[in-house]
Parts: sequence; C-alpha cells; structure tokens
Amino acid sequence: MKRKHQLISDTFKAKKQKLAFGSEPSEQEGPEAVDSALQFLASLFPRKLFEDSLPPLILRHQIYSLVKDRTTVDRRLSQLKDEGRIRIFQHGLDAETFFVTFTDAYKSKVLEFASGKEFARTVTKFLDSVVTSCPDISYDKKRMLNEFGFKDTEITQLVNAGVLTVRDAGSWWLAVPRAGHFVKYFIKGRKAVLGMIQKSKYKEVLLSDLQNRRTPRAVKLGIPYHIHDIIGAQLVDCVPTTTGTLLRLADD
Repeated sequence: MKRKHQLISDTFKAKKQKLAFGSEPSEQEGPEAVDSALQFLASLFPRKLFEDSLPPLILRHQIYSLVKDRTTVDRRLSQLKDEGRIRIFQHGLDAETFFVTFTDAYKSKVLEFASGKEFARTVTKFLDSVVTSCPDISYDKKRMLNEFGFKDTEITQLVNAGVLTVRDAGSWWLAVPRAGHFVKYFIKGRKAVLGMIQKSKYKEVLLSDLQNRRTPRAVKLGIPYHIHDIIGAQLVDCVPTTTGTLLRLADD
C-alpha cells in the first residue's frame, strides 16, 4: 500500500501544472504534506461549474491519493478541524465518505447564499455562535436549544437554509447549502471514469493516458478530480510499469 500511494503521489508531483489555488504537492511529509494536498485538491474543484457558489469541496479519501500515511492525514485533519481551520461534512453518500472544506470559504459562501433571505439573521447567528466555536459535524436538539440558544423555529430556518440536514430524529448534520448538484455530478462522474477503465483492455489504463483523454460530458468535475477520488477510495489499484503507473480496476 505504501508503494502504491508513493507511486501515484510522485506521478502527480512530477506533472507540472499551473494551479488556480494553493500550490502543487511537494516532497514534504507529515502535516505539511496534508496541508499541501488540501490546497492542491481545492485547486481542482471546478468553481465556475457552480458559478462560484460553493466552497472548494474535497473528499477526505482524495487526500490519501497524495499522502501515503493515512494516520497522518486523519490526525492532521482532526487538528485542523479542532483549530477551526476546516470543516468536515457527511453528505449522505455512505457512512465512510466525508467532505472537507476550509472554514473561511464555507462561511463566506453561506453568507452570500443567505444574504437578503428571511433566514439570513438566523444563519449569521449560527455561523457566529456554533460554527465558530464548535467543530462537530452534527448537533442534537438539546445542544441547539440549551447550549447555543436556538429556538425550534430557528432550527427549522437553518434546515430550510441548507446549513443543517436531518441526521435522525432530533439531530442534524452540518451541511453545505446547494451541495446537492455537486453530489449528483460527483456520483455520475465517478461512474463515468470507472466506466472508461472498465471498457479498456484488461480493465486497466495508464494514468497518463487517462489524464489526457477527452473529458466525457458526464464528468463535469474533471478527470483529475475523479482520479484522486478513485485512487483514494481504493476503487483502482496502482501498478508500476516501465511506461508509467497503470490504473487497474480493483477486485470487488
């Protein structure tokens, strides 16, 4: 596994490209490598596709495609979350899939969305009193009412605003307003990229070839974004060859 992650990390680091956000991954290890990976993956997020209405959304497992030590990734993300620098979300794909974004970007886009709407004041109160002070990814009714001082009507407003989504009776996930389109594009794009590999001979393709292929219409988030997704989620195996890294569909 270490060898696989090192191969893919080196391949992406060797491919020079001009980034719109942050800098490309470096030879660093440890927390610095995680920080660099976050910046790099954020640069791959297609802001224009969503008319710059969403903060850059990164899947936690995408970071694993660039940083070989998963424990280091998880520890650093936990630290950044506790420091209030990032927020982590669970948007219902499955229990193990989490999204990451930068707190400042999240607050900015939520405020832009709420501006001028009837729930604007409640949303601002939520960002100032809850998001700023509590790094949790979900909240129950008792805390919302007693600790944070929200009324039932205000909680309803937060749900309507999309900053909270129902987890179960009496509890809610922290959420990103208008992220539904992203989730739909993500699911379709992943399926399309995996389909490209599925249709290739022996169900495998050179990473360099996949990067250079014409992007199918279903892959709205971009092939590079999904390459990091399918590698980090271990949906493909990375096989070293004399002509470069080969991506092979993982066994079910």
